[in-house]
Amino acid sequence: MEYTIRRPDDFHVHLRQDALLGPVVRETARSFGRVLVMPNTEPPITTVDRLRGYRSEVLGSLDTHESGASFEPLMTFKVVADLDPRSVADLAVAGAVGGKLYPHGVTTNSSDGARTIDPLLPVIEAMEAADLVLEIHAESPDAFCLDREASYLPVVESLVFRYPRLRIVIEHASSAETVAFLADMPERVGATITVHHLLLTLDDVIGGELRPHHFCKPIAKRPEDRDALLDRVLAGDPRYFFGSDSAPHLRRDKESDCGCAGIYTAPVALPLLVDLFERHGVPIRESDAPGDDGPSLERFVSRLGADFYRLPPSNARLTIERRAWTVPSVCGGVVPFHAGRDLSWAVCDPIEEKA
Repeated sequence: MEYTIRRPDDFHVHLRQDALLGPVVRETARSFGRVLVMPNTEPPITTVDRLRGYRSEVLGSLDTHESGASFEPLMTFKVVADLDPRSVADLAVAGAVGGKLYPHGVTTNSSDGARTIDPLLPVIEAMEAADLVLEIHAESPDAFCLDREASYLPVVESLVFRYPRLRIVIEHASSAETVAFLADMPERVGATITVHHLLLTLDDVIGGELRPHHFCKPIAKRPEDRDALLDRVLAGDPRYFFGSDSAPHLRRDKESDCGCAGIYTAPVALPLLVDLFERHGVPIRESDAPGDDGPSLERFVSRLGADFYRLPPSNARLTIERRAWTVPSVCGGVVPFHAGRDLSWAVCDPIEEKA
């Protein structure tokens, strides 16, 4: 058995640098045609030269013949206080589709993040004028770890109503509070959801044993939080679209006394999502019936994010087949999500064809 769908997009991915870059890009390109590239590199993506240089590095690390279809990194820049608002328009011309806001210290390479929102307002105003998307890691670093996302929502709300034309994405939504919040927001406010937040709770991180390869930020929370996310995704709510937050770290940096936050899901995201949607009786493929916008995996991973970012749907196809395989214990020095486990679905090579 197999399913052929539009080649999916991933609207939140970390591709890393140096020795990790090539293996991570090639693995990511096996499943995804367009990926929204996070800018928390070292140094961060804050200038036109850095944006163009990193994009060239990403594309240069990929053998397009090996991937079987085109791969497009969608570039972002880091929203920081010392970014000149006048440069935002130039970043847009250079190919940026959005800018990422990291509060101070909330995740990897965010020590330069904002302690308060006020110094960033001129940049955000320029982003609204340039019709760029503001992507937010919506957590308050000083709040209790399970409450950090909910405690940041008033900041998001203030931006929604201060900038009435600005599109905003709450990245890697992880809480029932965020689901309730989004229900009251205008349609220009959306959220990405990861596969791991649809599967994990805090028990999977620390409930029995400490599982460092299940540790991410925002941290997986209570069953009711996971279930609230699942409800919206399986219902086909157009506010929510796929962003993996696939975040590889070398094994030694995860299995340490100060382990890094991040889960490497690129090798397994689509097989896990097919299994999840099948188990809940939700179709994998979009309906061909005119006007039928019912929920499906294809809509979640191949349609809704593109619609939010005002991009055309992909013209390429990808097939997922029912085939047993075992997730490698290590991929290029990184332990992937579900390492060593048997999965029932596998990704075939993408096909360049008209959809």
